[in-house]
Amino acid sequence: MAKVPPEGEHPVKAFGWAARDQSGHLSPFNFSRRETGDEDVRFKVLYCGICHSDLHSIKNDWGFSFYPLVPGHEIVGEVTEVGSKVNKVKVGDKVGVGCMVGACHSCDSCKNDLENYCPKMILTYNSIYHDGTFNYGGYSDTMVANERYIVHFPENMPLDAGAPLLCAGITVYSPLKYFGLAQPGKHIGVVGLGGLGHVAVKFAKAFGAKVTVISTSPSKKDEALEHLGADFFLVSRDPDQIQAAMNTMDGIIDTVSAVHPVLPLLGLLKSHGTLVMVGAPDKPLELPVSPLILGRKMVAGSGIGGMKETQEMIDFAAKHGITADIEVVSMDYVNTAMERLAKNDVRYRFVIDIGNTLAATKP
Repeated sequence: MAKVPPEGEHPVKAFGWAARDQSGHLSPFNFSRRETGDEDVRFKVLYCGICHSDLHSIKNDWGFSFYPLVPGHEIVGEVTEVGSKVNKVKVGDKVGVGCMVGACHSCDSCKNDLENYCPKMILTYNSIYHDGTFNYGGYSDTMVANERYIVHFPENMPLDAGAPLLCAGITVYSPLKYFGLAQPGKHIGVVGLGGLGHVAVKFAKAFGAKVTVISTSPSKKDEALEHLGADFFLVSRDPDQIQAAMNTMDGIIDTVSAVHPVLPLLGLLKSHGTLVMVGAPDKPLELPVSPLILGRKMVAGSGIGGMKETQEMIDFAAKHGITADIEVVSMDYVNTAMERLAKNDVRYRFVIDIGNTLAATKP
């Protein structure tokens, strides 16, 4: 049986940018999206953040990419159509979709509003939907999703600077809450001052915590203290600075996705403290066990958050004026943006202005 081309798979025409192979080069792409089902919300995409996952996916760094691949899971825009059973949002509302668009809705995780840990969780792109068709992400003009996966944006939350919160924001908000660190008076370390780290500092401060940024780059000190409002700054390669801060932190959010030593970080924790990994190095880290035993310390992981918590995070961010620090770029700049992202040359998140610049790239 002949394979149906992407533009003929569904009734609703769509246009975006896709990678065709492991070179990761993105270019204009015609495809289609499903009709708006009874529980679906369709929206016009206005902005989409560029996440490091997008870069890994277009280059098949993780080994499970399908092509053509339209990336993007920090997608925001304005509702244009809602299904007959939708009651969460209405036409004209500002909404977003993050890292997932489906799950089984019957397992323990789903029943506890933790769709992100469902074994059948469906990613927003580079995945197969319930109907057997391929999912395309937010570097596109239109998006449709089940209302369960739609996040409502409060009026005072800017769409461009709010978009990265759908991935970076929930990735750090969820562990701060789950591990009991979202309380005044806690001392929290944040390792790495990138897309995740800079948002972690903002949330931790909004919770009333004392925050120390831990970085290999002394040059980021002013940025961390003056601009982001951290209380302290530690250079992780300076043994004297590390020694002076030993046993002072209740928890550490480690956002670094490169291989790095864990031992110094464990030393910074108080007894019963937790080191939470939210960055994903591509090789295993070395884990010394003695410091865990001697201080009853924990090393944990955390991945995004459920939909209920994601909405809670966006509402909290709106209330406290938390947004990502972004550089808005046009659709035709996306390949350059990817090259810069690979070199960490962005403060701190690229966001594509889909609404104003995508249409002009149509062949």
